[in-house]
Amino acid sequence: MPAHKPASGPELERLAAMAGAASAEAAVVSVPEDGAGAARDLTAGAFFDVDNTMMMGASIFHFARGLVARKYVSGAQLAGFAWKQLKFRVGGREDQGSIDSSRDQLLAFVAGRTVRELSEVSEEIYDELMADKIWPGTRALAQKHLDAGQRVWLVTATPVELAAIIARRLGLTGALGTVAEHVDGVYTGRLVGGLMHGPAKVHAVRALAAREGLDLRRCTAYSDSQNDVPMLTAVGTPVAVNPDSGLRRIARAKGWEVEDFRTGRKLARVGVPSVLGAGAVISAVAAGLARSRK
Repeated sequence: MPAHKPASGPELERLAAMAGAASAEAAVVSVPEDGAGAARDLTAGAFFDVDNTMMMGASIFHFARGLVARKYVSGAQLAGFAWKQLKFRVGGREDQGSIDSSRDQLLAFVAGRTVRELSEVSEEIYDELMADKIWPGTRALAQKHLDAGQRVWLVTATPVELAAIIARRLGLTGALGTVAEHVDGVYTGRLVGGLMHGPAKVHAVRALAAREGLDLRRCTAYSDSQNDVPMLTAVGTPVAVNPDSGLRRIARAKGWEVEDFRTGRKLARVGVPSVLGAGAVISAVAAGLARSRK
């Protein structure tokens, strides 16, 4: 598949708005009829980032590990994903080129596959590799909102099908995630807008709030990353969870609440668990490749 031409400026904003609207629509559709979507406080809610906020490490890499085991992708592709995550976590920045590359790799995987297939595989991989990665402290924060009669959504760059499964397994209302276009149940290899990242998360949250009648001044958002500052500032109560160094500085300056469920001050300060997670993936892939060569 040829690489997509990198977008910039107004085009990026347009794609972010499209991604947000599509994700909000998918989130509304994914709310179960029998429980998790029910709420008593209809104008307040909570939005949780997933990677390193709700889940230890990056959900897409746990997902990719499961795909490698099923021979959907190669170990070399997984190593490439993990290396990008390692560079991002060490450098603290993510450039548009990396985002575009991740998008193209995602599309190369889903093109021609069915929605049903991806959903079934996602269910299996969640049980195998993700269920035990949920931060108990963050899960408890989400439960407090549910107990208060509020609705709770995940907001993540992970494919919306996988994000919805995570939300359902945690008993949450739904999820805002990256939406891949599909026709007659088969993925076309195109995204609706772009990745659910940075500005797209704000558009998604605002679109969902408009659809669901939420007052964002009464809502709470949780994230570990300075990339999510736009989403955090869009709600009345922003909370930094397991924050990276950039978000920690911002939270301290603005007086935001900080929750850190990691152990060890040094690890919490520089976000080493994420780096170690990516490094472990690279090591595991390298070992697997070596065994394959033998």
